[in-house]
This record gives sequence, C-alpha cells and structure tokens, in this order.
Amino acid sequence: MVSVCLCAGLTIIVILLIVKRIVLRRDIDALREEFAARLFADSNTGIRTASADPALLRLAETLDGQVKRMRLAQIRYEQGDEELKTAITNMSHDIRTPLTAICGYMELLKELPLSEEAKEYLAITDNRVQLLKELSEELFRYSVVMAASYEKRVSVSLNGAVEECVAAFYGALLRAGIEPVTEFPERAVRRQLNPQALERILSNLMSNAVRYSDGDLVIRLSEDGTICFSNHAGGLDELSAAHLSDRFYTVNDGGTSTGLGLSIARALTKEMGGTFGVEYENGMLSIRVKFFGDDTDGQQM
Repeated sequence: MVSVCLCAGLTIIVILLIVKRIVLRRDIDALREEFAARLFADSNTGIRTASADPALLRLAETLDGQVKRMRLAQIRYEQGDEELKTAITNMSHDIRTPLTAICGYMELLKELPLSEEAKEYLAITDNRVQLLKELSEELFRYSVVMAASYEKRVSVSLNGAVEECVAAFYGALLRAGIEPVTEFPERAVRRQLNPQALERILSNLMSNAVRYSDGDLVIRLSEDGTICFSNHAGGLDELSAAHLSDRFYTVNDGGTSTGLGLSIARALTKEMGGTFGVEYENGMLSIRVKFFGDDTDGQQM
C-alpha cells in the first residue's frame, strides 16, 4: 500500500514537473518573440511576460531596460547622422559660393602682366584652389546622393552595368597604367535595383581602383549577384583597408579625396538590400558587393 502511494506521489510530481517545463518553455518562447519584436519596433511599449516565475520576470525587466537603452542610442545616432548630412550640405553650398568668385578673380589675374615669380605663386595658388574646388564638389555630390530617393527599382543586368562602367572609365584606367580584366558568367545576371544607385556604386568602386591599384584590376561577376573588384594595392595595409569604406577616411591626409566614395557605395548597396565587404590579403585588395534575388523573368533594360 505504501509503495503504491509512493509511486502515485512520484507520478504526480513527474507530471507537475513536465507541465511546469512545458509552461516555462512556452513563456520563454513568448519572451523571446516579444524581445525580437521590440528590438526593431518604433514603440515605447515595454517587454512584458505573462509568467509568474520570478526568474522570468527579472529577465523580462532586464531585457526591457536593454531595449530602451538601445532604442535611445539608435535615436541619438539617427539624429546625429541627419545633423551631419545637413551640415555637409550647408557647408558645401557655403564653400562653393566664394570659391566660384575666387576662381573668377584667378582667371582675371592670369590675364595681367605679371613677373615670373608672381606667375609661379599664382600657379601654386590656382592648383590649391582647384583642389579645394574638387573637394567641395565631392562634398556636394555626397549630400545630393545621400538625400536622393532610390526606391524606384527595375530589372537591371549586372553584366551590362559593369560593362558600361568599364567603358566609361577606360580612358582613366589606361592613363593610370591599368588594363582591366572582366570575368562574366555566360547568362545575364539580373536584379531589381535602382539604376542610378547601381551606377554610383560601380563608379565609386572604379574610382577607388584607379586611386589605389598598382597597375592591375580584375572585375568578376558571379551568378549569385556578387561583383568583386580585385587589384594589388601596395600602398595599403590590412588596417587602412579595413577603414576604406568608413565615412571621411582617407589613406593619405591632404590628398584629393574626402573619403566618401566607398562610404556612399556601401550605404547605397545596403539600402538596396545588398552586402558590402572589403578584404586585404597578401597585398591584394578585394571589394565585394552582392545583390540578392533572381530576376531572370524581369523586364528588360
């Protein structure tokens, strides 16, 4: 009789433990889903759990605090980024206006009778003014590109886009002593993309190759939508290559670049759902952009 009661008691305990485990797992799954939903949601609603378990209640409270802090940090980042873009736009406009006047007066000075020493100083000044003008134009283009909307997308052949970009830069490549090599799959690789954004991405990648290549450039397009620009770049190292796509990063201070080209390419790639990566190994710089999806049946372009 005692053994029967003991077995019954143990059975009841096991059943209760099983039920508790099931309920606990259900509450944990619900809490996980709640956390995932709140992590990216623009909402002030906190994370809550229907469980009465003290440990889960403490976990929910901790997760709620972390989400609120992450959300606040995200808001501050977005506000700061927007303020920076506005400042760049205003600054580019403010710089371009006096620069235009300076360039005009420089042209007038060139027409005056000057001594050889004055002509030398004028040439140096003109060179610096032209450099400043190029940098201000790059800042202006950045503000225009980042403010534009690229939501409109059509079926684009990546093969054709890369070929057009190579043709457009062929003269600059030859002047830099670079003979480009392209490797394409037999069939057209198509994606739903914004043509203007794709052109900007490829142009910035090509400009980067002209700037850093030691004389070679291989452009590979894979059927999975990956475009890879590879070239030897002895002037770089792993540390500098890792920061190439950072905004305002330049390898050489005082150069002719604001360090915005690859930053723009990365931002536009991600905006269209792609991935952007930079690798540097054994003196070889490789930049890969990948666009997902298969659009073999899309409209022709």
